Amino acid sequence: MRFTAPRRLHWLLLIAAVVIFLDRLTKTWVMLRVPIGGAIPVVPHFLRITHWLNDGAAFSLFADSAHPHLVHWGLIGFSLLAALVVLFVMLLTANRLTLTSIGLALVFAGALGNVHDRIAYGSVVDFIEVHIFSYHWPDFNVADSAIVTGACLLLLDSLLPKKSRVQ
Repeated sequence: MRFTAPRRLHWLLLIAAVVIFLDRLTKTWVMLRVPIGGAIPVVPHFLRITHWLNDGAAFSLFADSAHPHLVHWGLIGFSLLAALVVLFVMLLTANRLTLTSIGLALVFAGALGNVHDRIAYGSVVDFIEVHIFSYHWPDFNVADSAIVTGACLLLLDSLLPKKSRVQ
């Protein structure tokens, strides 16, 4: 039996590579230009570029753990396992560009972007801060945005009727 690569896999890997590149570019810019804890207002009272280090998972979950070393390596292991599973499913669905395959490419890129930070710096660089009236959304980054966007595409695709799905 001969293995042939799915026809659209190169496009999905290109999407992932662009997201990873943008994630690295923006995080590097922030690390060079904004001191930790500092902020640059973009839209007053709404959007700021900040520089925070997240030792935990999403929303800094587990950041204050009694076992930070275990959390650190656990998050790296989980992220790498999740990225491998997503890559495997992406290989299975890469014959067509669909909301599912694009969503998987975004989740894959986001996972790799954040795991890079955990390995290289010990924590994830977050820098996008949003305020809506008195509500403050936890700081996030391009990789986080890709993961959330990819998950939304996966959810949307699962809710669409079969014949209405983008092919």
